[in-house]
Order: sequence, then structure tokens, then C-alpha cells
Amino acid sequence: MKTKALRHPATPIALAAALLAAFLVLFSPLSASAHDALVSSSPAADSSVETVPSELSLTFSAKLIDGEGATEVVVTDPSGATVTEGPATVDGAIVTQPLSGSGPAGAYHVVWKVVSSDGHPTSGEFSFTVAAGDEAATDTPTTAPATTAPATTAPTDQTPTPASPAPTAPDDAGASAWIWVLVVLAVLIVIGVAVWLTMRRRGGTAPSDSDAPTER
Repeated sequence: MKTKALRHPATPIALAAALLAAFLVLFSPLSASAHDALVSSSPAADSSVETVPSELSLTFSAKLIDGEGATEVVVTDPSGATVTEGPATVDGAIVTQPLSGSGPAGAYHVVWKVVSSDGHPTSGEFSFTVAAGDEAATDTPTTAPATTAPATTAPTDQTPTPASPAPTAPDDAGASAWIWVLVVLAVLIVIGVAVWLTMRRRGGTAPSDSDAPTER
């Protein structure tokens, strides 16, 4: 009589390890990139308004994290001069930035930076157009042409301010790099465990053929 020990195939273990690795690779970057997005703005992106409004509002997809330096909004006129007045305020998912309410006609550029509800900073930019300048902007060149020269120095002192939201990109890139490192480590651990279990089962349950003793 011959007896054979049952072997546990390694195929299910390898399949489970492959599925877990695929899950980590596919879904970890998606969850890391799910930052709050800009839903709407007033004035809207690429829209046209008659004059410069007294404030700019930004509406996001979720409640933002507020704090010192967490939220920044810069709006510049066609010459590059800022038209923001004071700091931006955050009320849940809505950011409100006071504006000067006056400025020349042309394209206005908006640069914003906020901290998402997941704690990660995110930023963006868009533009809108002012169709007609207000009276204060149009009267200045005609009534006092001799005094316009000193005014040209003002935009040069204020132009560096729009660059402040720019440093947010390295934070997102660094976070993504760490996530990929963790994913690779997790895949290596799963593969190592799968190989160890396979070798252990093969070593402990090796097939054995033996003839049962017979009575004579």
C-alpha cells in the first residue's frame, strides 16, 4: 500500500501576491492625488466683466484648512500690478479675496494657493478680462500726463508678489515620490512572504512513497 502526502500548490499564493501588488500600484497614487479642486470662481475663468470687481471668490470641492500662510490669492492687472487689497478669507470651501475695485481694461491674472482638506497644498491659476477701465484708471493719463512717470515705478515694486504660490509644486512631487517608495517596499514584502511560504510548504510536505508492511 502506497501513501502520498498532499501538496499545496503555490499558484494561489502567487496569484494573491500579484493581485495585492496591482491594487497597491493602481490605487495608492489615485488616493494621494485626490486633492480638493476649484469648482467655480467669480469672476469665472476666461470670462469678461465690465470693470474690476470689489472682490474675487473661489469655491472648492471641500472645506479647506485655514491658517497663517495657508491661503494666498494674487490678482494682477495687464501691467503686472497687483489689485488685491488685504489678505484672503476662508469660509468652509469658499475663499474671498478683496480687490481694489479699479483698474484698466485688459486681461487680469489670478494665482491661488490653498491647503486641501487632506492637508496637502494645491495651487492653480486662471485669467479673466475687464472690458472697460473705470473712470479713475482712464482719467489719470489725460488729466495729469506729467505725473504719470512716477506712477510707473509702483508695478515694479509689486510684481514679485505673484510668485509666492509657485513653491507648492515640490511638496506634491515629494509626497508622490514617498508613496511610490512605500508601494515598491510593500510589493517586495508580499513577494518575499509568498516565496517563503512556498518554500516552507515544499520542504515540509515532500511526497513520500513507502510500501506498507505485509504479513507473511
